[in-house]
Order: sequence, then structure tokens, then C-alpha cells
Amino acid sequence: MDSWRTTWRHPEFRRGAREMTGIALGIAAWGLIAGVTMIQSGLGVPLSVAMSLLVFAGTAQLAALPLMASGAPIWVVWATALCVNLRFVIFSAQWRPYFGGYPFGLRLRLSYFTADLNYVMFMRRFPEPRPAPGQLPYFWGGVVTNWLSWQVPSLVGIFAAESIPTAWGIGFAGTLALLGLTCSLLSDRATWVAAAVAGCAAVAAYALPLKLNILVAIAAAVAIGLLIDPKTPAPAMPVEDRT
Repeated sequence: MDSWRTTWRHPEFRRGAREMTGIALGIAAWGLIAGVTMIQSGLGVPLSVAMSLLVFAGTAQLAALPLMASGAPIWVVWATALCVNLRFVIFSAQWRPYFGGYPFGLRLRLSYFTADLNYVMFMRRFPEPRPAPGQLPYFWGGVVTNWLSWQVPSLVGIFAAESIPTAWGIGFAGTLALLGLTCSLLSDRATWVAAAVAGCAAVAAYALPLKLNILVAIAAAVAIGLLIDPKTPAPAMPVEDRT
């Protein structure tokens, strides 16, 4: 408790929360769409709530839902969710020199809260891949804001889904939200090339059943990303934060 009190009082915690607040509206819109989509896909309220709280991965949820609704084999659903979330392997490799020296239990908690835009904001704030004071409070400030910005609208969407007509085009809105978040992550040559390769692969494999072209696109993007940037930094011991 004392450790958490020290963390949220740290100036970097407030900075992380403040910087994430600037993009929280887009995250909230995406969370609302995901909540509505889960119900309208026939998942049911209890399973939708559990999926929102436990999975906490919007892209994987929206990718898996159409497959579940169409009765796809469970291995296809799992494979799709796994492939969609492969980017977090890259994120964790990039975070390794910052957090690799922390206890395993803490790293597990960090991994649950990790999100795309938190990764972008953190790397902009701490571009040097080495431990420094303030990194952990900044991380927590950003991810707590992100988690609340996602979960609260997602739960609202789940419980209010029956009041939102499908004629509003919620699926198209979800596509636009994903495109907006994707564009915010294209920050260098490697990500742009990987995105272009993924798009071409998705179109080329469009005829595959059960939306397997998504898996092909993800595999192609990960492969080209690893070829362009194969380096994995070594872990380092954390630096104690001082308030």
C-alpha cells in the first residue's frame, strides 16, 4: 500500500495520466464499440463482462467476435487472437531494458495493463533504453488512465447495447476507430513497411475462409518487422524512484 501511495503521488504518475488523457476520448469510443459489438454478436452480458475485464485487448476481441458468431472452430478463434496480439511480444522486448530487473510478479501485472498507446507514449517520454527514476510511476499513470478509459465505456456498451440500433453502423465505426489507432502507431520506417506488407497480404489472401487472411497479414507483418529490426536489448536492473 505504501509503495502504491508513493507511486501515485509521484510527479511522473500525474504526467503519464495527463498525457494519456489527451487520447482517452478515442479509447473510450473504441471501448464503447467493443462492448456493443460483444452483445450484438450474441455473447451475452456475463461473458461480455468477463471478456472485457480479463482479455482487455480490443483488437483481439473485435477480431475474434465475428469468428465466434459464425461458429468457427475454437482453434481458429484462439489462433486469431494470438496472432493479433503478437505485437505485444515486440512491445515487451522493447520494454525489457526498462523493466526487466523487476520481480516476476510485478512484471506480470505490468503485462496485463500494457497497451499500444501506452507503449507509444512511454517510448516518447523515455527514448533511452535504460532504467531511470520515474519510469514506473509514468507507466502506471498512463495505463491506469487507459484501463479506465476502456473498461468504463466498454461496460456501458455491454449494458446499453440493446438500446443502440444496429442501423447506426457500429461495425463501420469500429473499423474507423481501429484505423485511427493504427495510424497513431506508425512512427518509423519499420512500422510503415510492416503495415504496408500486412495490407497487401490481407488483400492477396482475402479469398481464404473464416477470415484467415487476417492471420496471413499478421504473420507477414511480424516477419517483416523482425527482419527490419531484429535487435533485442538486454535487461537491466531497475533504478529506485525517489519522490
